[in-house]
Amino acid sequence: MSGDSDCTRTSPSAGSPSDNEFLIDRPKYVCSLSPDLVTKAREELQEKPEWRLRDVQALRDMVCKDYPSLGTCLDDAFLLRFLRARKFDYDRALQLLVNYHTCRRSWPEVFNNLKPSAIKPVLESGFVTVLPRLDPEGRHVVCIRPDRWTPSNYPITENIRAIYLTLEKLIQSEETQVNGIVILADYKGVSLSKASHFGPFVAKKVIGILQDGFPIRIKAVNIINEPRIFKGIFAIIKPFLKEKIANRFFLHGCDLNSLHQNIPPVILPEEYGGTSGKLDISTWNELLLASEEDFLHDFSQLVLPCDSSPHDMLVSGDADEKQCDDSLRGMKPQLYYCY
Repeated sequence: MSGDSDCTRTSPSAGSPSDNEFLIDRPKYVCSLSPDLVTKAREELQEKPEWRLRDVQALRDMVCKDYPSLGTCLDDAFLLRFLRARKFDYDRALQLLVNYHTCRRSWPEVFNNLKPSAIKPVLESGFVTVLPRLDPEGRHVVCIRPDRWTPSNYPITENIRAIYLTLEKLIQSEETQVNGIVILADYKGVSLSKASHFGPFVAKKVIGILQDGFPIRIKAVNIINEPRIFKGIFAIIKPFLKEKIANRFFLHGCDLNSLHQNIPPVILPEEYGGTSGKLDISTWNELLLASEEDFLHDFSQLVLPCDSSPHDMLVSGDADEKQCDDSLRGMKPQLYYCY
């Protein structure tokens, strides 16, 4: 993925004779979707194959006109991720793209030196992995296990880096762009001391990225083995969740039958009452680590035009941080009460 931008070049209007010349230095997009997924994309995402490249060009023109210093990749395949994530609404796709780069600039602890080899200890811990089999809807299942994290070994931002890289790898697939993903979070053994690392400021950042700063469709979040402390954790998270996303959270407790209504046993490991063998983290780790070259390209930091207003920024700086710190102080008694 390239960070180069050619917005300084004159962009022709979509469909003009000079399109081929304008696109000559970009990889040619070739759709890899099956006929069934092409139909699904048309019905659910308003993606029309006959208009696809026209729509991509329209988004490219908007980037070059409104954010000429964005420093983003302008390849068809890259821009298409943002159009699909916002159902081919040009304005919303553009804002998502800007948010994507804003997030990367605003949280250097997460996004500096962002590559698989840099988060190898997190991968080896098994904190995050992807199950080898897709669910019946063709979606990958991302498995997150906070109990595998030892706070004294590395800060919580390393876990967030690992999740982000996992999503970056998954979203390279057009099938994932259309089908979305499912999250399975196992909170077994999460203590108060561990939960205290996930305060409102971190929650706001993470939720902001997943909802408004990354081109992926999160179709369900399944929580299992949540302790009483999770009530406090969810109280921190919920104010930042949009209603649509909040309705996709399913809390199963220790009830595996409840989990199996959302994720069938045939794709789950034995640890969750499944029939696909022991949970294997090595396959995903090897795949992600082998993708090092995909993450070596330098993502240019977002440089907004001087007339941009503050609402264009996903993260508004010190005021939000202070507000979240105040919220954290208010949440701590609730966390202790739940515990």
